[in-house]
Amino acid sequence: MADAKQQQQTAVAATGVWKTIKPFVNGGASGMLATCVIQPIDMVKVRIQLGEGSAGQVTKNMLANEGIRSFYKGLSAGLLRQATYTTARLGSFRVLTNKAVEKNEGKPLPLIQKAFIGLTAGAIGACVGSPADLALIRMQADSTLPAAQRRNYKNAFHALYRISADEGILALWKGAGPTVVRAMALNMGMLASYDQSVELFRDKFGAGEVSTVIGASAVSGFFASACSLPFDYVKTQIQKMQPDANGKYPYTGSLDCAMKTFKSGGPFKFYTGFPVYCVRIAPHVMMTWIFLNQIQKFEKKIGI
Repeated sequence: MADAKQQQQTAVAATGVWKTIKPFVNGGASGMLATCVIQPIDMVKVRIQLGEGSAGQVTKNMLANEGIRSFYKGLSAGLLRQATYTTARLGSFRVLTNKAVEKNEGKPLPLIQKAFIGLTAGAIGACVGSPADLALIRMQADSTLPAAQRRNYKNAFHALYRISADEGILALWKGAGPTVVRAMALNMGMLASYDQSVELFRDKFGAGEVSTVIGASAVSGFFASACSLPFDYVKTQIQKMQPDANGKYPYTGSLDCAMKTFKSGGPFKFYTGFPVYCVRIAPHVMMTWIFLNQIQKFEKKIGI
């Protein structure tokens, strides 16, 4: 009798733990699956931002000079980034949204409140995922550097070890300021617009489940791209910069980078590579939501 009661208490405790971590596990899993598909486009996007030419030129040069495997360089860092960043942002967004809906007596939240929750979730995710993001950028940009300056990281964990050993543990959060700001902008556009679009497609247009998820995901991807690219451009420039012969870096910080970029190329310079960036971000967002929807349907089917 005592054993049965103890087993029941254990089962209840396990259910409670799963209910708590479920949004985080689902979010991370969906992001990692999406990354496996999108990695080649992300690689081309980074090369464009580094000034190697158009999407066609970059793709042609990568295939000719480095082979097909070059498109998946940094995949381990990309997966690690999703396991940290997306786990934190999607999980915290859903937890915060559910609590806000409870306080709102089950009624849909206004768009401005969804946007604020998206900003908060983005900041949380970026703080957790910044080291992996730094490793990803450096691994992707490494082959564009002169041979003497290449870091030659073997994988994401080797990159994290080398960065902390050579530059100090705090260097793992190098460029964290623009990373957090960019993540806040992206998630404000992505998360708030998705929930708002789901309500629009489902309740106003009467769309089915598949049409709602695809339509809302597409809207979410566009707004995520438009809101975040300027911050992504600055973040990439900060994270990849190298000191000159005198040990001086080209930028003193994200604001300095933004000002110099604006002076040299105007506001449209921040949208360098926007078509490829949008093509990369939108499908990743769409696939993340679609994978998340399928994971949730599977869990519901098996009763967990």
